[in-house]
Amino acid sequence: MAHPLVLLDLDGTLLDHRGSVDRALRAWTARLAPPRAPADLLGAWLAAERRHLPAWRDGTASFAEQRRRRLRDVLPLLGLPVGDDADLDAVFAGYLEAYEAAWTAFDDVEDALAELAGAGLATAVLTNGVEEQQRAKLARLGLAGRVGPLLTAETLGVAKPDPRVFTLACERLGRPPAQVVSVGDDHALDVVAARAAGLRAVHLDRRDEGPAGERARTTTLRGLAALVRDAGPA
Repeated sequence: MAHPLVLLDLDGTLLDHRGSVDRALRAWTARLAPPRAPADLLGAWLAAERRHLPAWRDGTASFAEQRRRRLRDVLPLLGLPVGDDADLDAVFAGYLEAYEAAWTAFDDVEDALAELAGAGLATAVLTNGVEEQQRAKLARLGLAGRVGPLLTAETLGVAKPDPRVFTLACERLGRPPAQVVSVGDDHALDVVAARAAGLRAVHLDRRDEGPAGERARTTTLRGLAALVRDAGPA
């Protein structure tokens, strides 16, 4: 029987997105010198991401527009004006520069990749991000060419949590869904949706937030090879 292929998420799984955002917000707002800032700016920013990214995923807003919508939520919290689209794009460019400079891999990634390779398990990456930025992330993290093919929602034409993105990914990879194990930090996007497409899945619950009843769950990528073998049926 063929070894399963491990289909890794990127943000929150390989890339420390939350930590990168936190460092980026600190650097960005220091340059903006806002007169005030909410006590939990990171929480407000991530909440705006969760609120507006789905509009891009379902095709009702462009990638640039979901960024503008996030700024329309956050800039008033900083006591800063909300300008027109061009103004917002210029403001976001400042944040994006800080975010790119802050990109960092989780400290368990290298160990996990070594374990997976040692177990004869191939990998690929499936991410909801746009192709150019996600390739840049892998390059910055030193992972380009080391984690297998990169598949993005942008190129596949459908995004998580739509199960079709997993079906299309398996087709591109030349593997039946039953031979692929999805691994990611978002339970709904990376686990529930993957299983709906016939894949097996492991929930990477880095912050130990649950759901606690998940049968294939870990708080670290270390030991992933054993979890993949034990992931059970879809």
